[in-house]
Amino acid sequence: SGAGTAAADVAPQTEGGATATIDGLKTFGEAVVHDAGGDQRVSAGLFEMSVDGGGTLQTYCVDLHNPVQRDAHYQETSWSGTSLGANRDAGKIRWILRNSYPQVNDLAALARRAGTHGLTEQDAAAGTQVAIWRYSDHAKVDAVDPQAEKLADYLERSARDSAEPPASLSLDPSAVSGRPGALVGPVTVHTNANAVTVIPPAGVAAGGARITDKAGKPLAAAKNGSRIYFHIPQDAADGSAQLTVQASTTVPVGRALTSDSRSQTQILAGSSESAVSATATAGWAARGAIPAISARKDCAKGTVDILAVNKGDQPFTFRLMDTEHTVPAGATRTIGVPLQEDQGYDFTITGPDGFSRRFTGVLDCKIQ
Repeated sequence: SGAGTAAADVAPQTEGGATATIDGLKTFGEAVVHDAGGDQRVSAGLFEMSVDGGGTLQTYCVDLHNPVQRDAHYQETSWSGTSLGANRDAGKIRWILRNSYPQVNDLAALARRAGTHGLTEQDAAAGTQVAIWRYSDHAKVDAVDPQAEKLADYLERSARDSAEPPASLSLDPSAVSGRPGALVGPVTVHTNANAVTVIPPAGVAAGGARITDKAGKPLAAAKNGSRIYFHIPQDAADGSAQLTVQASTTVPVGRALTSDSRSQTQILAGSSESAVSATATAGWAARGAIPAISARKDCAKGTVDILAVNKGDQPFTFRLMDTEHTVPAGATRTIGVPLQEDQGYDFTITGPDGFSRRFTGVLDCKIQ
């Protein structure tokens, strides 16, 4: 079928954006969680993360009953890949983030709005976290400090729906395919950065692929809305290539961050200028099936969805978890793989002539 080397084992495992390591709880007070097992006293406030490549993020927790794993590595994620995707109150959490500490750092003004006085940074962080938990986990929770509790009540009472923020940087789609001698793509850039740097494929494995615009002009930089193509030489052997785009920007408030180590899901409250990146792959073949495979978590359905696109002139048949699937020539299929909560997955899609694409991760969708 000619699909053998048209796709590499390496597949983008993330949606793009910021990746960071959690440093711990930095500005916090105390709260009391009331549940069937009795009252539990917990720390409540702002975490900090160190961004890979430079930058700092401030986050709150949206996953009260899950512990934070020490030095856990996090990836910017769409709400659909977290418990927020099925939470009708997720938009209210974003409103709280945009209208409280640290986005509002005038603590005197914030205290006046809340009908209190003398808010410290610790009070503001604790009150904000408590209000978030009331919507993220629908928990019965109160701040220990009276000023922080008044802030939490004000934020809970005032919260309004807000739309999910866009990614700091992503490429759509993350996998494309086509024939040699043509432009393969497009891959569209979505970002809030002023500009992004395009890093082309490197090495012999790239098969001479170049990164260009629609007119075939080499592309070294792009911006939001730019369409990027892989220019594949006519005489290129069947193969694949990967490009990376990088930028420096602030991550939008309200973006979720998750970890495959099952560490507590976080939501972004503040960002310095930070390094962000995204990748996309292209596969090509002279004849037969020419697949492009990508994957994304869907917490509302409890699945990992495999998107299979076949740009070739023959059907693409592959095996996934002992089941055979066929994508006709020129067609697209989405296959949902149901998983249990907290179930780690590691599956490889195999097809004719050695085609292989591996996906790994953990389905961490619920707050309990």
